[in-house]
Amino acid sequence: MHSRSGTTGTEDPRRAGPHLPDDGLDEAARACSIGSHEPGGTAILLVSHGSHSPVWRHALLDVQADTAEDLLRLPGVRQVRSAFMEYTEPSIASQLRALDEARVATVLIVPLLLTISDHSYDDIPVICGVRDDATIAARLAREHIETYRAQAHLVFAPLLDFSQLVERNLARRLAPLLPARDTLGASAERLGLVLVGYGSADFDREWNQFFGKIDRFAEAQLGVDGSVHAWCGHLVQYSAQPTVEAIDAMLARYDRVALVPIFVAYDPMFHETILGRALQQSSCPERVSYSCTAILPEPEVAQWVVEIAGEMLNRA
Repeated sequence: MHSRSGTTGTEDPRRAGPHLPDDGLDEAARACSIGSHEPGGTAILLVSHGSHSPVWRHALLDVQADTAEDLLRLPGVRQVRSAFMEYTEPSIASQLRALDEARVATVLIVPLLLTISDHSYDDIPVICGVRDDATIAARLAREHIETYRAQAHLVFAPLLDFSQLVERNLARRLAPLLPARDTLGASAERLGLVLVGYGSADFDREWNQFFGKIDRFAEAQLGVDGSVHAWCGHLVQYSAQPTVEAIDAMLARYDRVALVPIFVAYDPMFHETILGRALQQSSCPERVSYSCTAILPEPEVAQWVVEIAGEMLNRA
């Protein structure tokens, strides 16, 4: 884990992010794990948002690499694939088409998405052909996102917020930023926590409820004195200002502030450009500790994928 406290203008923020693995395989090859070419059976498709950042994409492909062997051991599972909703191949449509060509009978779609959004509720069902909505389909076409009605039977797993994984992940990432405590558990510094997420215009209530639950968990279980959250995605036009305001509000109340982004994977635009700018523009950057990390890499994500796939297949 990388963390830093009060970055300076001379520090190269790109050093904070994970490095792109040099595994000798292109992303299309990495996104396909085949246990059997026999027709029928089940395929598991890990679906994520997509990003222009190869570091982000490789973090998601690593989930497949970490789970494929166990998933292919599940009864009837023939293939494991990954797909990105937008920006890059392999797309959801291209992977579903390949699975139809392989005559797979059932596809279990596991969305590696944080919580409900227009992507999980609207876009992905339309892309997969299980929902007809001309308005959404037209918007997807304008964004050059292909739709495809699969011949295979599609089953959808729940989102990551279905479990307590995000809270446990936060505990691990926040631990290095907590102030030292004496033998009685007391600390000379009071710590405020700022969580930052993408946000959602269509599901603002649900996102606030989800992040509010994480705020309360951090205050009750993780030793922070107060916690708030802010958005930095399309909802706020990718502005750093809401994060600046959240940091400054916590600096006015507490001795130090921990800044922790709640994103599935590391993306330079969000972690460095937006949040890095917010840190520098805050009223006292030297009192802010920034965890320039994401949920991934997180071993529990791979464990959850295998567990939820097994549960879904048992129900089927």
